[in-house]
Amino acid sequence: MIKKIVMAVMTAALLVSCTGNRSGKTGDRNASEETLPAIETMGGDLFLLAGTYTSKEGSKGIYLYRFNIDTGNSDSVSMVEVDNPSYLTLSPDERFIYTVSENNESGSAVHAFSLDRRSGKMELLNSHPVNSSGPCYITIDSKGRNVHTANYGGGTITSFQVKEDGTLTPAVSMIAFKGSGPDSIRQERPHLHSVRYSPDGQYLFAADLGSDRLYRFSVNDTPFEGQPGLLENSLKEFVTPAGIGPRHFDFHPDGGRYLYLLGELSGEVIVYDYSFGELTQKQVIAADTTGARGSADIHISPDGRFLYASNRLQADGIAIFSIDPDEGTLTKTGYQLTAKHPRNFVITPNGKFLLVAGRDDNKIQVFRIDTETGLLTDTHQDIPVSKPVCLKFAGTARND
Repeated sequence: MIKKIVMAVMTAALLVSCTGNRSGKTGDRNASEETLPAIETMGGDLFLLAGTYTSKEGSKGIYLYRFNIDTGNSDSVSMVEVDNPSYLTLSPDERFIYTVSENNESGSAVHAFSLDRRSGKMELLNSHPVNSSGPCYITIDSKGRNVHTANYGGGTITSFQVKEDGTLTPAVSMIAFKGSGPDSIRQERPHLHSVRYSPDGQYLFAADLGSDRLYRFSVNDTPFEGQPGLLENSLKEFVTPAGIGPRHFDFHPDGGRYLYLLGELSGEVIVYDYSFGELTQKQVIAADTTGARGSADIHISPDGRFLYASNRLQADGIAIFSIDPDEGTLTKTGYQLTAKHPRNFVITPNGKFLLVAGRDDNKIQVFRIDTETGLLTDTHQDIPVSKPVCLKFAGTARND
């Protein structure tokens, strides 16, 4: 029994350190106690959620699997129908799932689902329009009160509030941007591609592929009902190298000392020192050397030693970097070919496996991570699913 309790505590700690699309205030003990999931891994099992692009002949929505983070084995558990759930996030207690429907303005939406962490059953709670086209990313704050979407087609951020029962309010605000970049076809106007909180929870950052900028907003910690959770007049812009096309970014797990930004168009990773909302650029390094202009996702291993970035369109795969423990700078150490169009990937909380959503090969690949070198080995434990594009982990509840 003692062994099971120790395992539960260790796994919960790993999950908290790895929730890259949530905010959290360093040293905020009350917040961490309120949001820490009561997880028991049941022999190393977590839930794996897969968001997809849907079609009449293909996938129908969100798929949920039981995934063993020690062996890499998986089993199908459940699914729920929803149109084009291309990006997902979970509430801090992992009782609720929030997803976008990535469509044009008339069909774009956000959805709230309940998640039974014993059975894996998902049920729709409610939905609301995003009021902008192409929502492609969704994030939630550490208290589970505010949800934001990055809308690629509309070049906007839409914000929602979360009610006590996990449902979403209608949109409380939508922030639009202006600007363009040197690529007259792909950067003709703003294209918001991701939104994430800083590790201290004080700021929301947003990547704009269209204008080569990172935006930063101060957070309204205690908004009244219907009041936006972002202070629009606090906007600060960080200009990135011209033509990079900012897409996704990640903070270093060691208190967020560094921010790593992946450029979709340039195929480069930009390394920044991060301190109290400020960024100082310190390195630019290539993740894609083919010039395919399709770099996609970026994540850091839970131990902070390795960084991974996915590339599409040519030589589809994952670029592997080691991270200097003192400076945070990167050294490229390898490249792993993957299934076609690795739009998104995820790393298990124990750092043993990296799972790739291979959209155009209709499968999720499972790679084992060499904890000494960071290099990847295909385990050939593929999970078949049509057009997977987003992967997230959630804890399974104690089976009393």
